[in-house]
Amino acid sequence: MKKYIALLCFGTLAFFSCSDLEEKPVGIIRPANFFNNTDDLQAAVNGAFANIGHNNYWGREFTIALMLRDDMADIGDRTTQAARIDVNDMSMNDTNALVANFWPQSYVIITAANQAIEGAKKTPGDPAKVNAIVAQAYFARAFAYYHLVRLFGDIPYVDFVVNDVSQVNSLSKTKEADVYPKIIADLEFAKKWLDDKPKVKAVPGKGTAAGYLASVYLTLGNFQKAYDEAKYVITNEAKFGLGLDADFQDLFNATKAASLKEPLFTIDFNNLTSGNYGQDYTAFFTGSLKDDSYSYGQGFSVAVPSLKVFNTWDQRDYRRAVSFDTIIRKKTGPGGALEIYPSSDNEKAPRPHIAKYFRFPGKAGANGRTSQHNYITMRFAEVLLTAAEALNEINPGTTEADGYINRVRARARNKAGKLVSFPANVTPGLSQTDFRKMVVDERRLELAFEYIRWYDIKRLKIGPEVFGANGLEPHANFDPNRDYLWPLPGTELAINPNLKPNNPGY
Repeated sequence: MKKYIALLCFGTLAFFSCSDLEEKPVGIIRPANFFNNTDDLQAAVNGAFANIGHNNYWGREFTIALMLRDDMADIGDRTTQAARIDVNDMSMNDTNALVANFWPQSYVIITAANQAIEGAKKTPGDPAKVNAIVAQAYFARAFAYYHLVRLFGDIPYVDFVVNDVSQVNSLSKTKEADVYPKIIADLEFAKKWLDDKPKVKAVPGKGTAAGYLASVYLTLGNFQKAYDEAKYVITNEAKFGLGLDADFQDLFNATKAASLKEPLFTIDFNNLTSGNYGQDYTAFFTGSLKDDSYSYGQGFSVAVPSLKVFNTWDQRDYRRAVSFDTIIRKKTGPGGALEIYPSSDNEKAPRPHIAKYFRFPGKAGANGRTSQHNYITMRFAEVLLTAAEALNEINPGTTEADGYINRVRARARNKAGKLVSFPANVTPGLSQTDFRKMVVDERRLELAFEYIRWYDIKRLKIGPEVFGANGLEPHANFDPNRDYLWPLPGTELAINPNLKPNNPGY
């Protein structure tokens, strides 16, 4: 029996299915009479994850904003929505439509998690089983807040069940420095109680929580704790069912998602939609317009690589071939036969396109707006790179740190089953500065177009360099005093003046 919860959050009433996305809600079951057993609790927890797969979050608005904001992806077709162009061009204001969509959706996710956390207090059953389930909600809450705090800095922090909009309409912002300990506390609870090896990657496990703790500590510059958490994941990779998959391409082939060991956590799409749930626009936005290669239709050339990204990436790197599509195929002549053209034949965006999500979306339709992709939010390769970066800051010049990079590079040398010699292992004995530069660039290539690069730019404060005249995607109006933080939605500030002032420059 499917159960549904109604959530009221920042003026948005959000209905969702807690078990799958195939049916629309048929009624409201209030928390007071809902949490009668652990199945009810799991249903409530599932609601938080269902909302991550919404069009306003991982399905389009949030992820496309992250992709466009960095120095790897640019606007291809400049007739697209102005809000996307503004995010890309560092010309946002507090009316940006992408932010206006993913900001409230973030709090819908958080409120669903809060409902489950509160409901766990009244759920009967084995306390260990209850904690193992509610730990998923703690992770979901930390996941949403970790994104919010990195983008906006000081934010409203809600860790209680919202029953009436008046409870949140007078909230003040919580300082960024005070949000991080709350995220860490949620992840620590999750790490303690989550299963070692969940049955599916869409459910977080101990390794997921520890991987995110490593990322949080790296962001905060606490390199010892970042290393400790990453090392914990690496030491227990077999126990947690983690590791590097042999072929880099398989990570972005939706038909192979179920067999992958590398993901720490995934957002799953299954070609089923219900309203804005399950809508996946990433393939559609990154695929090439006028490309008739695929039965599910053309892309839209919204987010494309800057040409310098493509030209400066060593052609011997297998990851380059996986990441880019350099040709388009058009139906021409009698019978509509496919003819191959270079990507420069694309009228709107004459350059290579991002292939990671458009090439193998599994069962897909509507130009890729629906897919079977399991989007990896963190994978084991990132944990290895985090361990290497953190260890270099603690104790430069170790063979251990070299070894973590070498594992990632060794996998890159497996070119679809054929072993090649590039990229070579790390040169031993690099200085701390040279190793730091190398590992950051390794992250840029290994994790290209996976919604991580912007956060690296921000935490390392390298905006003036990467967006400067010699950067991969120059933006003359990048302002480090403004653009490392995004504007809070003006509508929220109008409703609740306690959230003022907005971030500097907006």
